[in-house]
Amino acid sequence: MSERLNYPAGVPCWVETLQPQPRAACDFYAALFGWQFAGPGPMPDAGGEYFVAQHGGRDVAGIASLPPHAGAVPVWSTHVRVDDVGAAVARTISAGGSVLAGPFDALPAGRMAVIADPQGAVVALWEARSREGAQRINEPGAWSMSMLHAGDPAGAARFYGAVFGWQHEPFDGDDALFRLPGYVGGEPQQPVPRDVVAVMTPLDPSIALPSRWTVDFWTDDIDGVLERALRLGGRIVVPRFDTPFFRHAVVGDAAGATFSISELIRGNLPANA
Repeated sequence: MSERLNYPAGVPCWVETLQPQPRAACDFYAALFGWQFAGPGPMPDAGGEYFVAQHGGRDVAGIASLPPHAGAVPVWSTHVRVDDVGAAVARTISAGGSVLAGPFDALPAGRMAVIADPQGAVVALWEARSREGAQRINEPGAWSMSMLHAGDPAGAARFYGAVFGWQHEPFDGDDALFRLPGYVGGEPQQPVPRDVVAVMTPLDPSIALPSRWTVDFWTDDIDGVLERALRLGGRIVVPRFDTPFFRHAVVGDAAGATFSISELIRGNLPANA
């Protein structure tokens, strides 16, 4: 278990899903992960509702109303902590990215903006006030890591280095780690350095998919989560598969927002973990 009270600038700190029926989404995730919910509160633009998911009495994620504009689809998104949203927006533009929304206040929780990198992958900037971010991470039923699926990994490395100070490091074939020097996060037994803040994987050029961010939640019963997802009206996007340290799958919720789930294969960890 890992509890966090604050996040330094440059560290992903929060995840939320935009949903056409947020109350129905709350029911789905309550049954899937055992989450409880606080709210509803108003959306920043006063158009919709916002619920805060809690696990063990601590905040873990948000569920918000899907904006009514054309083209909006249910999605999970990642927020990255910044000291000053305005300054981060300026760095975004200077590095070739774009600003999709904001900056705007989401009081009393904080101030934010939504940006896209030069390849179109969307991420939010979060300047905290009363909500620093997820209070429980890296445990079953909680968010663990976000992953960038990049069409141009080298370009993405330059962009996120300029905006957030991330350093790019090859890892496990074509994948890469984003590291933030000086940060200590994660868990002592994890198979990657504790200054890792995100993972990047290249898109398959033979498959026409856009660059995007995805979120991953930990579980101690991946088969149980998959069974519940189907029973609740979700779908299995990528069936269960194993990597050296984790068992993974990709799930779509009842509205179509996708996310991955991972179960740690403890027998494969290094002997000192």
